[in-house]
Amino acid sequence: MFRIKICGITSVGDGLMAVDAGADAVGLNFYGRSPRFITFQTARQIVAALPKPVTKVGLFVDAEVEEVCRSFDELGLDLVQLHGNEPPEYLLRLGQRPVMRAFRLGGDGLRPVTEYLVRCSALEAVPKWVLLDAKVPGQYGGTGQTTDWSAAASYVQQGGLPPLVLAGGLTPANVAQAIHVVRPAAIDTASGVEASPGHKDPVLVQAFVVAAQAGWDHEAAGSPASEWN
Repeated sequence: MFRIKICGITSVGDGLMAVDAGADAVGLNFYGRSPRFITFQTARQIVAALPKPVTKVGLFVDAEVEEVCRSFDELGLDLVQLHGNEPPEYLLRLGQRPVMRAFRLGGDGLRPVTEYLVRCSALEAVPKWVLLDAKVPGQYGGTGQTTDWSAAASYVQQGGLPPLVLAGGLTPANVAQAIHVVRPAAIDTASGVEASPGHKDPVLVQAFVVAAQAGWDHEAAGSPASEWN
């Protein structure tokens, strides 16, 4: 289990900086069209440098199953993040490798998410986590657009579903409020802590982690909603 994931790590230095700031998960992007794409060799160097307790997540978009399995096994990843149009049957083909399935919320709200999970359940291939991101046509995350927090909160309130990772437009300025509104199991950011695409800003990363931890501390203490208004 993790709580704070910094995605789109592109160097050993950024990975270690994020962990030192308090992140307990990092995302490595293998989608070739992303500005945060890294090669297999760079990923190997980053994984080797990170402490073992840190959750190493490989992000893939409509990649061949064999590529995902090889990357997971050879790099020693902890979690596969599927961020494309992979059907439930795709998860089944990944065997016992744990999956975080990303969904981009649009005008249909949660309906495509719940329908997808029903199909996964029938196949006995339910993802370990669900990540909700904002839907931007032609893009697969890292857009800086805010996710529909109301829909995300409804997902959490349903109960009996995989734990929620909230992504989409999270920054040091809004992450505490997002935690209060949505009550996710974990949060994920990429562009919200960058100096430029693929290059993390240490000040923003530290501020993000501090704000997120404060948000969970306030929830644990039962602080009133008015504190975030």
